[in-house]
Amino acid sequence: MKRLSELQVGEKAFVESIQDEFVEQQLLEMGVTPGQLIELERKSPFSDPIAVVVSNLLISIRLSDADNIIVKTQND
Repeated sequence: MKRLSELQVGEKAFVESIQDEFVEQQLLEMGVTPGQLIELERKSPFSDPIAVVVSNLLISIRLSDADNIIVKTQND
């Protein structure tokens, strides 16, 4: 397993857990839940923020928040 912030552009993974309660609440409100497939769409210059696709929605996430999202890739 790895952190969402460690994915490469185009890489897909499943959300395993969210380690920060505040970040978890924000993501739940956007429809991001554990078990969902997430894809890193792009990284901004200096890598912050990042853009991910979840359920056909493009979502921008701060890199510091992405550090709190644990994902599981097909290789894990």
